[in-house]
Amino acid sequence: MKKENVPPAAEGTKLGIICNLKHHDGSAGTPDEEAEFDEPGTVEAIRNALKCRGVETVVLEADQTLPRTLAESGITMAFNIAEGKNGRGREAHVPALLEMMGIPCTGSDSVALGVSLDKVMCKRLVSACGVHTAAYALVEKPEDLPSGLRFPVIVKPNAEGSGKGISENCIAVSQTELEQLVACDLPSSRRGLLVEEYLPGREFTVGILGNGKNRRVLPPMEILYNGNTQRDFKVYSYDIKCNYKSHVRYQCPAELTAEQTEQLTSATAKAFDALGCVDVARADFRMDAEGQPCFLEINPLPGLAPGYSDLPMIAEAAGIGYEELVCGIYDAACERLGGRNHDAH
Repeated sequence: MKKENVPPAAEGTKLGIICNLKHHDGSAGTPDEEAEFDEPGTVEAIRNALKCRGVETVVLEADQTLPRTLAESGITMAFNIAEGKNGRGREAHVPALLEMMGIPCTGSDSVALGVSLDKVMCKRLVSACGVHTAAYALVEKPEDLPSGLRFPVIVKPNAEGSGKGISENCIAVSQTELEQLVACDLPSSRRGLLVEEYLPGREFTVGILGNGKNRRVLPPMEILYNGNTQRDFKVYSYDIKCNYKSHVRYQCPAELTAEQTEQLTSATAKAFDALGCVDVARADFRMDAEGQPCFLEINPLPGLAPGYSDLPMIAEAAGIGYEELVCGIYDAACERLGGRNHDAH
Protein backbone atom coordinates (compact mmCIF):
# COMPACT_ATOMS: atom_id res chain seq x y z
CA MET A 1 0.00 0.00 0.00
CA LYS A 2 1.50 3.32 -1.04
CA LYS A 3 1.24 6.52 0.90
CA GLU A 4 -0.90 8.20 -1.76
CA ASN A 5 -3.64 5.68 -0.98
CA VAL A 6 -3.93 6.84 2.64
CA PRO A 7 -7.46 8.13 3.40
CA PRO A 8 -7.73 11.87 4.22
CA ALA A 9 -8.09 11.29 7.99
CA ALA A 10 -4.50 10.02 8.09
CA GLU A 11 -2.94 13.27 6.87
CA GLY A 12 -1.16 15.06 9.72
CA THR A 13 -2.23 12.43 12.23
CA LYS A 14 -0.27 11.81 15.40
CA LEU A 15 -1.34 8.33 16.35
CA GLY A 16 -1.33 7.03 19.89
CA ILE A 17 -1.00 3.24 20.23
CA ILE A 18 -2.89 2.56 23.46
CA CYS A 19 -2.10 -0.77 25.05
CA ASN A 20 -1.67 -2.87 28.19
CA LEU A 21 1.80 -4.37 28.30
CA LYS A 22 2.82 -7.60 29.99
CA HIS A 23 4.90 -6.91 33.09
CA HIS A 24 4.17 -10.07 35.07
CA ASP A 25 7.27 -12.19 35.70
CA GLY A 26 5.39 -15.25 36.91
CA SER A 27 6.54 -14.86 40.53
CA ALA A 28 3.15 -13.93 41.94
CA GLY A 29 -0.52 -13.89 41.07
CA THR A 30 -2.46 -16.18 38.79
CA PRO A 31 -0.66 -17.55 35.68
CA ASP A 32 -3.17 -15.97 33.31
CA GLU A 33 -3.41 -12.61 35.09
CA GLU A 34 -1.99 -10.77 32.08
CA ALA A 35 -3.13 -13.26 29.45
CA GLU A 36 -4.78 -10.63 27.27
CA PHE A 37 -2.00 -8.05 27.55
CA ASP A 38 0.54 -7.49 24.78
CA GLU A 39 4.24 -8.21 24.67
CA PRO A 40 6.39 -5.13 23.96
CA GLY A 41 7.45 -6.82 20.71
CA THR A 42 3.86 -6.80 19.46
CA VAL A 43 3.53 -3.06 20.04
CA GLU A 44 6.86 -2.50 18.29
CA ALA A 45 5.68 -4.59 15.32
CA ILE A 46 2.54 -2.44 15.05
CA ARG A 47 4.64 0.73 15.22
CA ASN A 48 6.98 -0.54 12.50
CA ALA A 49 4.04 -1.42 10.24
CA LEU A 50 2.60 2.07 10.61
CA LYS A 51 6.04 3.67 10.26
CA CYS A 52 6.31 2.16 6.79
CA ARG A 53 3.21 4.22 5.99
CA GLY A 54 4.84 7.35 7.40
CA VAL A 55 2.49 7.58 10.37
CA GLU A 56 3.91 9.22 13.51
CA THR A 57 3.17 7.08 16.57
CA VAL A 58 3.56 7.27 20.34
CA VAL A 59 2.87 4.43 22.80
CA LEU A 60 0.54 5.12 25.74
CA GLU A 61 -0.14 2.52 28.40
CA ALA A 62 -3.74 2.13 29.57
CA ASP A 63 -3.19 2.47 33.29
CA GLN A 64 -4.45 4.98 35.87
CA THR A 65 -2.27 7.71 34.36
CA LEU A 66 -3.89 7.48 30.91
CA PRO A 67 -6.29 10.45 31.28
CA ARG A 68 -3.33 12.71 32.07
CA THR A 69 -0.97 11.26 29.46
CA LEU A 70 -3.68 11.48 26.81
CA ALA A 71 -4.19 15.16 27.52
CA GLU A 72 -0.43 15.79 27.36
CA SER A 73 0.31 13.58 24.33
CA GLY A 74 -1.16 15.76 21.61
CA ILE A 75 -2.42 12.73 19.69
CA THR A 76 -5.13 13.30 17.11
CA MET A 77 -6.14 9.63 16.77
CA ALA A 78 -5.67 6.37 18.67
CA PHE A 79 -4.88 2.82 17.61
CA ASN A 80 -6.58 0.94 20.44
CA ILE A 81 -5.39 -2.52 21.49
CA ALA A 82 -5.89 -2.02 25.25
CA GLU A 83 -7.68 -4.87 27.02
CA GLY A 84 -8.25 -2.82 30.16
CA LYS A 85 -8.18 -3.71 33.84
CA ASN A 86 -10.85 -4.41 36.43
CA GLY A 87 -14.46 -5.34 35.83
CA ARG A 88 -16.80 -6.52 33.15
CA GLY A 89 -16.50 -3.22 31.26
CA ARG A 90 -12.70 -3.08 31.24
CA GLU A 91 -12.36 -3.36 27.45
CA ALA A 92 -14.71 -0.38 27.15
CA HIS A 93 -12.64 1.90 29.41
CA VAL A 94 -10.24 3.22 26.79
CA PRO A 95 -12.75 3.85 23.96
CA ALA A 96 -15.14 5.48 26.46
CA LEU A 97 -12.37 7.81 27.63
CA LEU A 98 -11.43 8.62 24.04
CA GLU A 99 -15.06 9.30 23.18
CA MET A 100 -15.32 11.70 26.14
CA MET A 101 -12.16 13.51 25.03
CA GLY A 102 -13.19 13.62 21.37
CA ILE A 103 -10.25 11.53 20.13
CA PRO A 104 -11.15 9.15 17.28
CA CYS A 105 -9.80 5.62 17.39
CA THR A 106 -9.53 2.38 15.49
CA GLY A 107 -11.87 -0.45 16.35
CA SER A 108 -15.24 -0.81 17.98
CA ASP A 109 -16.70 1.63 20.48
CA SER A 110 -17.22 1.22 24.21
CA VAL A 111 -20.69 -0.30 23.89
CA ALA A 112 -19.65 -3.02 21.44
CA LEU A 113 -16.57 -3.90 23.48
CA GLY A 114 -18.49 -4.00 26.75
CA VAL A 115 -21.24 -6.23 25.40
CA SER A 116 -18.84 -8.56 23.57
CA LEU A 117 -16.83 -9.34 26.70
CA ASP A 118 -19.97 -10.42 28.57
CA LYS A 119 -20.44 -13.86 26.98
CA VAL A 120 -24.06 -14.34 28.01
CA MET A 121 -25.17 -10.86 26.93
CA CYS A 122 -23.30 -11.34 23.65
CA LYS A 123 -24.96 -14.70 23.00
CA ARG A 124 -28.39 -13.24 23.68
CA LEU A 125 -27.92 -10.51 21.07
CA VAL A 126 -26.27 -12.72 18.46
CA SER A 127 -28.79 -15.56 18.79
CA ALA A 128 -31.61 -13.01 18.35
CA CYS A 129 -30.15 -12.38 14.87
CA GLY A 130 -30.44 -16.04 13.92
CA VAL A 131 -26.92 -17.21 14.75
CA HIS A 132 -26.80 -20.66 16.38
CA THR A 133 -25.31 -21.06 19.86
CA ALA A 134 -25.08 -24.01 22.21
CA ALA A 135 -27.59 -24.14 25.07
CA TYR A 136 -26.23 -22.22 28.05
CA ALA A 137 -27.00 -20.71 31.43
CA LEU A 138 -25.54 -17.96 33.60
CA VAL A 139 -24.67 -18.97 37.16
CA GLU A 140 -24.18 -16.06 39.55
CA LYS A 141 -24.83 -17.90 42.81
CA PRO A 142 -24.86 -21.60 43.80
CA GLU A 143 -28.64 -21.85 43.71
CA ASP A 144 -28.63 -20.78 40.03
CA LEU A 145 -27.40 -24.22 38.92
CA PRO A 146 -29.17 -25.09 35.65
CA SER A 147 -31.19 -28.27 35.42
CA GLY A 148 -32.15 -28.36 31.73
CA LEU A 149 -28.72 -28.63 30.07
CA ARG A 150 -27.42 -31.88 28.60
CA PHE A 151 -24.14 -33.20 29.95
CA PRO A 152 -21.27 -32.83 29.39
CA VAL A 153 -21.09 -29.09 30.00
CA ILE A 154 -18.17 -26.67 30.06
CA VAL A 155 -17.82 -24.09 32.84
CA LYS A 156 -15.96 -20.83 32.25
CA PRO A 157 -15.95 -17.23 33.48
CA ASN A 158 -18.66 -15.13 31.89
CA ALA A 159 -16.52 -12.03 31.32
CA GLU A 160 -13.00 -13.08 30.39
CA GLY A 161 -11.02 -13.57 27.18
CA SER A 162 -7.96 -15.40 25.84
CA GLY A 163 -8.90 -18.53 27.76
CA LYS A 164 -8.52 -16.75 31.11
CA GLY A 165 -10.10 -18.71 33.92
CA ILE A 166 -10.72 -21.80 31.82
CA SER A 167 -9.02 -24.31 34.07
CA GLU A 168 -7.62 -27.76 33.38
CA ASN A 169 -10.76 -29.09 35.05
CA CYS A 170 -13.69 -27.27 33.46
CA ILE A 171 -15.85 -30.10 32.08
CA ALA A 172 -18.66 -31.63 34.11
CA VAL A 173 -20.29 -34.89 33.05
CA SER A 174 -22.86 -35.02 35.87
CA GLN A 175 -24.83 -32.75 38.18
CA THR A 176 -22.49 -33.64 41.02
CA GLU A 177 -19.43 -32.60 39.03
CA LEU A 178 -21.16 -29.39 37.97
CA GLU A 179 -21.94 -28.54 41.60
CA GLN A 180 -18.30 -29.14 42.51
CA LEU A 181 -16.97 -26.99 39.67
CA VAL A 182 -19.35 -24.12 40.46
CA ALA A 183 -18.48 -24.26 44.16
CA CYS A 184 -14.78 -24.10 43.26
CA ASP A 185 -14.89 -21.45 40.52
CA LEU A 186 -17.73 -19.12 41.51
CA PRO A 187 -15.96 -17.33 44.42
CA SER A 188 -13.18 -16.10 42.10
CA SER A 189 -15.47 -15.18 39.19
CA ARG A 190 -16.43 -11.53 39.34
CA ARG A 191 -19.33 -11.70 36.88
CA GLY A 192 -20.64 -15.22 37.20
CA LEU A 193 -20.00 -18.40 35.28
CA LEU A 194 -21.13 -19.44 31.83
CA VAL A 195 -22.29 -23.06 31.84
CA GLU A 196 -22.65 -24.27 28.28
CA GLU A 197 -23.37 -27.62 26.65
CA TYR A 198 -20.08 -29.04 25.40
CA LEU A 199 -19.79 -29.07 21.61
CA PRO A 200 -17.86 -32.13 20.38
CA GLY A 201 -17.28 -31.01 16.79
CA ARG A 202 -14.63 -29.12 14.84
CA GLU A 203 -13.43 -25.71 16.04
CA PHE A 204 -12.90 -22.59 13.91
CA THR A 205 -12.03 -18.93 14.15
CA VAL A 206 -12.96 -16.37 11.50
CA GLY A 207 -11.45 -12.91 10.97
CA ILE A 208 -13.24 -9.87 9.58
CA LEU A 209 -11.57 -6.69 8.36
CA GLY A 210 -13.00 -3.39 7.16
CA ASN A 211 -16.42 -1.79 6.88
CA GLY A 212 -19.22 -1.45 4.36
CA LYS A 213 -18.41 -2.37 0.78
CA ASN A 214 -14.73 -2.79 1.67
CA ARG A 215 -15.38 -5.33 4.43
CA ARG A 216 -13.79 -8.75 4.04
CA VAL A 217 -14.70 -11.87 5.97
CA LEU A 218 -11.51 -13.93 5.82
CA PRO A 219 -11.40 -17.69 5.23
CA PRO A 220 -12.11 -19.73 8.39
CA MET A 221 -9.13 -21.21 10.22
CA GLU A 222 -9.53 -24.57 11.95
CA ILE A 223 -7.94 -25.42 15.29
CA LEU A 224 -6.89 -29.07 15.01
CA TYR A 225 -6.16 -30.87 18.27
CA ASN A 226 -3.40 -33.46 18.46
CA GLY A 227 -5.47 -35.33 21.03
CA ASN A 228 -7.79 -34.85 23.97
CA THR A 229 -6.67 -32.14 26.37
CA GLN A 230 -8.96 -32.91 29.31
CA ARG A 231 -10.18 -36.48 29.89
CA ASP A 232 -12.17 -37.35 26.76
CA PHE A 233 -12.60 -33.75 25.68
CA LYS A 234 -10.83 -31.06 23.68
CA VAL A 235 -10.66 -27.71 25.46
CA TYR A 236 -8.81 -24.63 24.17
CA SER A 237 -7.78 -23.43 27.62
CA TYR A 238 -5.24 -20.74 28.50
CA ASP A 239 -2.59 -23.37 29.19
CA ILE A 240 -3.20 -25.00 25.80
CA LYS A 241 -2.94 -21.60 24.08
CA CYS A 242 0.36 -20.91 25.83
CA ASN A 243 1.73 -24.31 24.80
CA TYR A 244 -0.11 -24.59 21.50
CA LYS A 245 2.75 -26.20 19.60
CA SER A 246 2.43 -29.32 21.76
CA HIS A 247 -1.35 -29.59 21.59
CA VAL A 248 -2.81 -28.02 18.45
CA ARG A 249 -2.09 -27.08 14.87
CA TYR A 250 -3.86 -24.69 12.58
CA GLN A 251 -5.19 -25.03 9.06
CA CYS A 252 -6.22 -22.04 6.99
CA PRO A 253 -8.21 -22.07 4.93
CA ALA A 254 -10.02 -24.92 6.66
CA GLU A 255 -11.18 -27.89 4.65
CA LEU A 256 -14.88 -27.10 4.40
CA THR A 257 -17.66 -27.42 1.89
CA ALA A 258 -18.88 -24.24 0.24
CA GLU A 259 -22.02 -24.46 2.38
CA GLN A 260 -20.05 -24.78 5.63
CA THR A 261 -17.81 -21.86 4.68
CA GLU A 262 -20.87 -19.75 3.96
CA GLN A 263 -22.42 -20.71 7.31
CA LEU A 264 -19.32 -19.60 9.20
CA THR A 265 -18.65 -16.39 7.27
CA SER A 266 -22.32 -15.37 7.30
CA ALA A 267 -22.59 -15.98 11.05
CA THR A 268 -19.44 -13.92 11.61
CA ALA A 269 -20.85 -10.98 9.65
CA LYS A 270 -24.19 -11.22 11.49
CA ALA A 271 -22.49 -11.24 14.89
CA PHE A 272 -20.25 -8.32 13.86
CA ASP A 273 -23.28 -6.28 12.79
CA ALA A 274 -25.48 -7.30 15.72
CA LEU A 275 -22.95 -5.99 18.21
CA GLY A 276 -22.10 -2.85 16.26
CA CYS A 277 -18.48 -3.81 15.67
CA VAL A 278 -16.32 -1.86 13.22
CA ASP A 279 -12.94 -2.14 11.50
CA VAL A 280 -11.82 -5.57 12.75
CA ALA A 281 -12.86 -8.57 14.83
CA ARG A 282 -12.45 -12.32 15.13
CA ALA A 283 -15.28 -14.76 15.90
CA ASP A 284 -14.99 -18.28 17.33
CA PHE A 285 -17.20 -21.26 16.48
CA ARG A 286 -17.51 -24.94 17.26
CA MET A 287 -19.66 -27.55 15.56
CA ASP A 288 -22.18 -29.67 17.41
CA ALA A 289 -22.52 -33.43 16.95
CA GLU A 290 -24.53 -32.90 13.74
CA GLY A 291 -21.96 -30.56 12.20
CA GLN A 292 -23.92 -27.35 12.83
CA PRO A 293 -21.56 -24.42 13.53
CA CYS A 294 -22.37 -22.75 16.84
CA PHE A 295 -21.17 -19.29 17.83
CA LEU A 296 -18.91 -19.19 20.91
CA GLU A 297 -17.80 -15.55 21.15
CA ILE A 298 -16.48 -12.58 19.22
CA ASN A 299 -13.35 -10.57 19.95
CA PRO A 300 -13.43 -6.99 18.63
CA LEU A 301 -9.87 -6.56 20.01
CA PRO A 302 -8.18 -9.54 18.38
CA GLY A 303 -4.53 -10.19 19.19
CA LEU A 304 -1.98 -8.83 16.72
CA ALA A 305 1.15 -10.64 17.87
CA PRO A 306 3.02 -11.56 14.67
CA GLY A 307 3.62 -15.28 14.33
CA TYR A 308 1.41 -16.09 17.31
CA SER A 309 -2.04 -14.50 17.27
CA ASP A 310 -4.83 -16.07 15.24
CA LEU A 311 -5.77 -13.02 13.17
CA PRO A 312 -2.30 -12.46 11.64
CA MET A 313 -2.19 -16.18 10.75
CA ILE A 314 -5.63 -15.99 9.12
CA ALA A 315 -4.69 -12.83 7.25
CA GLU A 316 -1.43 -14.29 5.98
CA ALA A 317 -3.28 -17.32 4.63
CA ALA A 318 -5.56 -14.89 2.79
CA GLY A 319 -2.59 -13.12 1.23
CA ILE A 320 -2.57 -10.20 3.67
CA GLY A 321 0.85 -9.58 5.17
CA TYR A 322 1.34 -8.23 8.68
CA GLU A 323 2.00 -4.65 7.59
CA GLU A 324 -1.04 -4.72 5.33
CA LEU A 325 -3.19 -6.10 8.15
CA VAL A 326 -2.19 -3.39 10.64
CA CYS A 327 -2.50 -0.64 8.04
CA GLY A 328 -5.79 -2.17 6.92
CA ILE A 329 -7.25 -1.69 10.41
CA TYR A 330 -5.95 1.89 10.44
CA ASP A 331 -7.25 2.61 6.95
CA ALA A 332 -10.68 1.15 7.77
CA ALA A 333 -10.96 3.53 10.72
CA CYS A 334 -9.77 6.51 8.68
CA GLU A 335 -12.27 5.77 5.94
CA ARG A 336 -15.07 5.31 8.47
CA LEU A 337 -14.20 8.59 10.16
CA GLY A 338 -14.34 10.35 6.80
CA GLY A 339 -11.51 12.75 7.53
CA ARG A 340 -12.87 13.82 10.93
CA ASN A 341 -10.61 14.03 13.96
CA HIS A 342 -13.44 13.96 16.44
CA ASP A 343 -16.41 11.81 17.45
CA ALA A 344 -14.82 8.43 16.71
CA HIS A 345 -18.15 6.69 16.34
